[in-house]
Amino acid sequence: MRLIKWRSQNLFDPFADLLGLQEDKSWIPAADIYDHKDNLVIKADLPGMTQKDIDVSVEDDVLRIKGEKKNEREERKDNFYRLERAYGYFERSFSLPANVDATKVKANYKDGVLELTLPKREEAKPKQIKVDIN
Repeated sequence: MRLIKWRSQNLFDPFADLLGLQEDKSWIPAADIYDHKDNLVIKADLPGMTQKDIDVSVEDDVLRIKGEKKNEREERKDNFYRLERAYGYFERSFSLPANVDATKVKANYKDGVLELTLPKREEAKPKQIKVDIN
């Protein structure tokens, strides 16, 4: 069951309800996951953020990306309010497969994209064995 926030102001103000929808909107950054030969790579879109706004951690084979995107500015003119880009706290979690070495995760943040490189364990990397034919 979803709880609805009570608004004690004018109950017939249609704009208050629209603004409430914006407040209730959660923000989850988009992420792509690639499986390469030696690594898993996760790329997450975090535009307009700085490195200090982002926290990456691994605990119990779960990778967590969390942070807060702060509102840069608001546009207010003649009781007109418009805010389309999402802001606020976010958290994404990814279950790591057993073949990933969680102690060697590397992170790089550039141009609004967080790229995480998760190396695979040596024993999990594919090996090619040449078999001689007699």
